[in-house]
Amino acid sequence: MMQTKRFWYFFSVVAALVFVSPISFAQQTTDLTQLKVDELSDQQIEELISRAAEAGLSPEEFLQMAQLRGMPSAEVAKLKNRIDELNRSVANPRSTNASKRQPRQQVDFNTITQGIYEPQDFVESDDNGPQIFGESLFYNKNRRLSFEPSLNQATPKNYTLGPGDMIYVDIYGQSEQYYEATVNPDGFVLLDNIGPVSVSGKSIEEAQGIIKNRVARYYPGLSGANPSTFLQVTLGNVRTIKVNILGEVRLPGTFTLSAFSTVFNALYAAGGPNENGSFRAIRLIRNNKLIAEIDVYEMLTKGMADLDLQLKDQDVILVPAFLARAKVNGEVKRPITFEIAPEDTFEDLLNYAGGFTDEAFKDRVAISRITGNQRSVSDVYQNQFGMFILKGGDEITVQRILNRYSNRVQIKGAVYREGTFALTDGLKLSQLIKNAEGLRGDAYTEQASILRTKTDLSTEMIQVNLKSVLDGSSPDITLQREDVVRIASIYDIQNEQYVQILGEVMRPGVYPFSKSMRLEELIVLAGGLQESANSQDIEIARRLEDTDLGTLSDIIPAQVAANLSITSESPELMPFDQVIVRKRSTFTMQRLVAVEGQVNSPGIFAIQTSGERISDLVKRAGGLNQFAYSKGATLIRRTEFFNTESEEIRRRRNLEALRLKLEADPSNSEAQEELLQRLFKDLPETANPVDTQLAQNKKESLDQIAAGTPGFEVKLKQTEAVAINLETIIKNPGSEDDLLLEEGDILSVPKLLQTVRMRGDLVYPTTLRLESGKSLKYYINNAGGFDRRANRKQTYVVYANGAVKRTKGFLGIRNYPSVEPGAEVIVPTKGPKVPLRLGEVVGITTGLATLGLVISQINW
Repeated sequence: MMQTKRFWYFFSVVAALVFVSPISFAQQTTDLTQLKVDELSDQQIEELISRAAEAGLSPEEFLQMAQLRGMPSAEVAKLKNRIDELNRSVANPRSTNASKRQPRQQVDFNTITQGIYEPQDFVESDDNGPQIFGESLFYNKNRRLSFEPSLNQATPKNYTLGPGDMIYVDIYGQSEQYYEATVNPDGFVLLDNIGPVSVSGKSIEEAQGIIKNRVARYYPGLSGANPSTFLQVTLGNVRTIKVNILGEVRLPGTFTLSAFSTVFNALYAAGGPNENGSFRAIRLIRNNKLIAEIDVYEMLTKGMADLDLQLKDQDVILVPAFLARAKVNGEVKRPITFEIAPEDTFEDLLNYAGGFTDEAFKDRVAISRITGNQRSVSDVYQNQFGMFILKGGDEITVQRILNRYSNRVQIKGAVYREGTFALTDGLKLSQLIKNAEGLRGDAYTEQASILRTKTDLSTEMIQVNLKSVLDGSSPDITLQREDVVRIASIYDIQNEQYVQILGEVMRPGVYPFSKSMRLEELIVLAGGLQESANSQDIEIARRLEDTDLGTLSDIIPAQVAANLSITSESPELMPFDQVIVRKRSTFTMQRLVAVEGQVNSPGIFAIQTSGERISDLVKRAGGLNQFAYSKGATLIRRTEFFNTESEEIRRRRNLEALRLKLEADPSNSEAQEELLQRLFKDLPETANPVDTQLAQNKKESLDQIAAGTPGFEVKLKQTEAVAINLETIIKNPGSEDDLLLEEGDILSVPKLLQTVRMRGDLVYPTTLRLESGKSLKYYINNAGGFDRRANRKQTYVVYANGAVKRTKGFLGIRNYPSVEPGAEVIVPTKGPKVPLRLGEVVGITTGLATLGLVISQINW
């Protein structure tokens, strides 16, 4: 993540440089592989470093990023030299004013990072090999640890100076001076007007004393019992050192590291110990002497890493092969492989593994050990954990506790608190019931059962008269481990009781039965009566317990008041009663018809009486106007397949319109607001269209016919046109032609039509102008005549009112129907001509030959 942020900083620095630089530089490409340092001015380089500092990058880090982005090494070196020249020109070592020092930096930072073991994100680790505790500290594909030394720490007093270190010498008090110098390869620092001072191999504290003695010649105030001038030496930029990392590491070799580095920094740079490396006996060798032996597990388990043990130039870190390894399986927090020291006990290993899990069996562990040419198993008990010495190859298994209870009893059923309870000494059945907060009111006390588990894991059932146990007439029962007490409810031994209401109520359905329940109370539960309900004609169908053969139920007529008030005569319901509320025979909802076309007052009309006819509707519509063509009038009527809206749908639609109106009015009264809240309370969420049983039966019959007849397709129409003769109806109202009106009828009266439409198998089907006195043959000829495949005998005419007439023929003489205004002439086709197959031709010729033979025999 840090590396990604630095790259983004780098991009922002380069982008900023392009926009703030002069035109000549802005015209150059931002591709660092083509960047020429010699073409940059000092001002541009200063701006570059300034932007890098704002992004949190030191000059060394910026140079490293530039090289990683493809900048040639030669150009990186030139850029570094230019930056160093600018820094030297800005510095003023002879000035007595306070210096504007940069934060402490790491020298040759890019050289250090180039040596670090990088392929962590790309190398595929061996997931099949043993996971060794400690390896993820230095090597992990999913995160990066660096143990980078902090450059912001106070200057360590025991830090040993060497070539490449920069020191700051501050003189303050009565005299003020500032020196900045770098230890040269010979171990000296050169102070202006002072001369060289040898500090290599000295600690900061020792170097401060040496420099103080030399400078005191020029600043007498530094010496004496009461000095007036003081001197302080601090460390500036940190040098690099060379460290040799050998042995079982992922990347052995010589590494360039910061002088602040410790053994852990070096191990990280080399990728840590490999699969054969030791984490317990890492050796630090200096000047051919063993300085220290580092145990990584001390840091991982106790956090006691020897971080103060800093490396020096040419130190050797040797990682030997692992000492011995033991594996832990089962219920520990880190079930992996561990490296063990010679004197490690199981208690030490358990500490490395993070201890037992919560479900571990801690009294004993099984250890598999190599003995000779085979393995043996040892049981180590808890009091032996600190004494059992581990050996290489040991495999320890920590088992899980048994899924078994030592003191459990259970109670289920009609108690207030079912569940598991602790078995105490002498626990009785009555006390367990008290622990469960007592029996519920529906508890069946005549009998209870105790399921008891025997020692051989078989079970037995113990029946108890709970009532006698609780009242003391029978002895209480002492419970045992794993007993399960079951107390039944009275409703477990009898059917659930309910009542049902059907018919003209708001919410018909099944409702729970309550003792002394009245008919009116059930109707209220069902949302009340609908407006169509007949409150004086209600039936109660009651189930009979003992009935004669043929008697199915007892029918009890009942009636209720309109306000559903309960009286002394209100019938009391029994379990499983079915209440049927019928509809009033006189109740009907408004039925609408419509008139459209050439009448004086077209629109929607409500049917006034059940005997109202078409002639009455024409009168209510103001009669026909002067443009009406009465012979072309058509009545459009719903079929039995029309999805008629149920009363619930109509009521919902009307109430929806009322709700929208109330919501649109901001000044509703309190009563209107209450109405708005309860408007849809009693309506069902969904209401389906009415589909009568007759229509359903017809649909099923037509489907069966279509399934058994190839090529036959059933098209169910919800409406169809009824051919009427409105002219005759108006002249003879109440006649057979004057049909009774039905809901949804639409009477359509067209204008006088002056065209005839030609359709079908004609040479040129078109629409022709009506000419009085002309026959059908005339219009067929004007349409080009019959086509060659026309079925002339089946020609028919569809009139404007929906009536149809076909061509009739007798002895070759065709009688074509007459043509009237708005008629449509349709000439059907004969269909494709099927050629005779060879077998059919042979059959016909054979039949003719046989017939000829028979005739010749008769004549003979």
